[in-house]
Amino acid sequence: MGRVRAAVGSAVFFVLAPGVVAGVVPWWLTGWRARALPAWWLPLRVAGVVLVVAGAGVLVHAFARFVAEGLGTPAPVAPTRELVVGGLYRYVRNPMYLAVLAAIVGQALVLGQLVLLPYAAVVAAAFVAFVHGYEEPTLARQFGARYLAYRQAVPGWWPRRHPWPPDRGG
Repeated sequence: MGRVRAAVGSAVFFVLAPGVVAGVVPWWLTGWRARALPAWWLPLRVAGVVLVVAGAGVLVHAFARFVAEGLGTPAPVAPTRELVVGGLYRYVRNPMYLAVLAAIVGQALVLGQLVLLPYAAVVAAAFVAFVHGYEEPTLARQFGARYLAYRQAVPGWWPRRHPWPPDRGG
């Protein structure tokens, strides 16, 4: 898959997957209406803005890595040819899933719409099930020892303090 095709496929998948999960569904649940809240909630709203902005930035970065480094898309129907282990993937194996969750939780805080918190928990459970049931076995088959070394060195859900040096293994 060429880079242009990978970029187009990634853009389509971006709209269909995280766009729906972190955008359309929260909008359906809340109408993106902010509740009137007491003044003490302001720091939580600010934290929510930080989470939404950081989540969006991480998503864009991760999708770009799939195109530039992996020569493919995050979509299972058009996977990468190369194992993506650069950028934020040097700190955590699942930055996209964490970014989507950050965007959902951030919206809950910005809007004061706590209905988004149980939704985030359901999404998190679905992500973990998908990663363990499909992604990890598929990547192990596709990339073998290289993926297993990466998986052993880089945590799935809680970032490392220092980036993993892929050239040295651990």
